[in-house]
Amino acid sequence: MAGQNLSAAVSITASAVTAAQGEKIGNLAVLDLGIKQATVDNLARRGFEVHLLPQDATFEAIAAIDPVGVFYSNGPGDPAASDEHVALLRAVLDDGLPFFGICFGNQLLGRALGFGTYKLPFGHRGINQPVLDRQTGRVEITAHNHGFAVDVPRDGAVDSPNGYGRVEVSHIGLNDDVVEGLRALDIPAFSVQYHPEAAGGPHDANYLFDRFAEMVTAHLDSKKDAH
Repeated sequence: MAGQNLSAAVSITASAVTAAQGEKIGNLAVLDLGIKQATVDNLARRGFEVHLLPQDATFEAIAAIDPVGVFYSNGPGDPAASDEHVALLRAVLDDGLPFFGICFGNQLLGRALGFGTYKLPFGHRGINQPVLDRQTGRVEITAHNHGFAVDVPRDGAVDSPNGYGRVEVSHIGLNDDVVEGLRALDIPAFSVQYHPEAAGGPHDANYLFDRFAEMVTAHLDSKKDAH
């Protein structure tokens, strides 16, 4: 797996749209790096019109749908071999769009912020993985399927080497202290290493989709207030 970019093998080749359920928040650009249908469903249930885009989508393609935010999915491969996805994400962050990433998307956010990634000696696989949400103090039982992790200081806020302000580790794996989530403090972006969509359970982390919807709504409100 080290050194391999596998996104093209698992991504769609043409964009697809899933309508929002209930009151619509706006269009959400979702980069398919190996996404699960449960993720699309969770986002649509939160009021996003989900525009699923191929892994080779450009920033122009993202901007063309007039998105209220951007989401990077889970997927296989070495994040160090995905420089184009990292460059695309940096363009998203530079534009000020809210961002949420899971699994592979967490690793790519770490690299976009300027941190490194590394291959775990033993990957995290399966259900019943305990993770501490530092923001709430709650321990979640989560589902994992990854072999890489982000290399970033675990204690306190640190400056993004790529100039995106302060970043903190939001979630920690209690089995081995691996970084399981990132939260940017000065831009609207966060990510987790595990699977909040886990259709078969556990569902402890499903609230993260609500957290993203709230972040996007707050961002839209702040833009209205600015005008």
